[in-house]
Amino acid sequence: MVGEARTPTEENGPLEGVTVLDASRVLVGPFCTMQLGDLGADVIKIERPGEGDQTRGWYPPSFGDEEGTESGDKREEPGESAYYVSVNRNKRSVELNLASEAGRTVFRDLANEADVLVENFRVGKMAEWGLGYGDLCESNPGLIYCAISGYGEWGPDRDKPAYDIMMQARGGLMSITGVEGGPPVRVGVALADVGAGMYATQAILASLLERELGDGTGQKVDVSLLDGQAAWMSYMATNYFASGDPPGRMGSKHPNIAPYQAFQTRDGYVVVACSSDPFWPPLCEALDRPDLLADERFETNTKRVRNRAVLDAELNAEFAALTTEEALDALADHDVPASHVRDMAELFDDPQIHARGMHVEMDHPTAGTVEMPGSPMHFSRTPTTYRHHPPLLGEHTADVLTEYGYDEGDLRTLREAGAIPDE
Repeated sequence: MVGEARTPTEENGPLEGVTVLDASRVLVGPFCTMQLGDLGADVIKIERPGEGDQTRGWYPPSFGDEEGTESGDKREEPGESAYYVSVNRNKRSVELNLASEAGRTVFRDLANEADVLVENFRVGKMAEWGLGYGDLCESNPGLIYCAISGYGEWGPDRDKPAYDIMMQARGGLMSITGVEGGPPVRVGVALADVGAGMYATQAILASLLERELGDGTGQKVDVSLLDGQAAWMSYMATNYFASGDPPGRMGSKHPNIAPYQAFQTRDGYVVVACSSDPFWPPLCEALDRPDLLADERFETNTKRVRNRAVLDAELNAEFAALTTEEALDALADHDVPASHVRDMAELFDDPQIHARGMHVEMDHPTAGTVEMPGSPMHFSRTPTTYRHHPPLLGEHTADVLTEYGYDEGDLRTLREAGAIPDE
């Protein structure tokens, strides 16, 4: 907690002793706070009583009883939503009604002791409740307050709604995703949310470091999905700035490198990453095409990009005559970077993925064993940890409030006020 000395341990990770108050929901905020939890922070997830995070209801699929069960006239909820499970480990769930003054008072008490607060409500909603940064930093000047929204807290579109698919479109990503001449395609994972969640995590960690090196004062962090998408355009954006021509859809091809794409084989596809000139000779050798190596039109990457249409025709014909396995074997024998296109089953059955701890299983009190991707952050002394299963709705309400000084009488009063649910 703020101002307290802490000593991170191997058991809990580098952020042990840091308290995060998580007032976010769905994906962008929970993805951010899960990363902080993986790093050892105590993440207290605030959820609406009786409903919780919207993703709790986003099934199928789910872990446990997917279909639900009948209990008298009431239908019990099915098992834990796979979507919810994916971004909510290492958190404790507190049901708290922020629409009530009593609930907001409890939230302020929690925020007074927090190091970090993360929220992704509509811009201005937290301030409307008296829970904005300006309200909370007065009693907790060390608080790092991270607000995540679609468009950010200023600008003409600050009040507009935002969802991942529209942000992929508005943020330029869909203009460069899909086959040439084809319709725009959404990237299969919600990259606008995930990207903004990663930027939020980076900003929070930088703020924690600055607070530690400075005078202990926190600050507000403002992250938007649209900003994140614009930043992620990286070399596609600078290609446009340099040429004046907006890049279009190229399928799996790369605008600056050739060959760097998927080729269709007799029974599937093989992806080839000839990312620099030294890979070109072994690729020609793997395909038994010394004439391509001798062709001046292809001797450098610049020339291969300029003569892409001719080169593609030659390589398409070569790979079309091979099975995927034959192509991969030939490319591997010549140390050419290549892969087939794997699905989720193949990915998480990969020995490399298992060796790196990227396939995680956790015991859950009602859903049995739940599986999810692991954390990609690896440390030599204070590793990421998986300490808490994705919590049941309100699983820790009484425990957390008791830790913050609320006794049984206080809890009873909060129940009567509608701030927390009945037992």
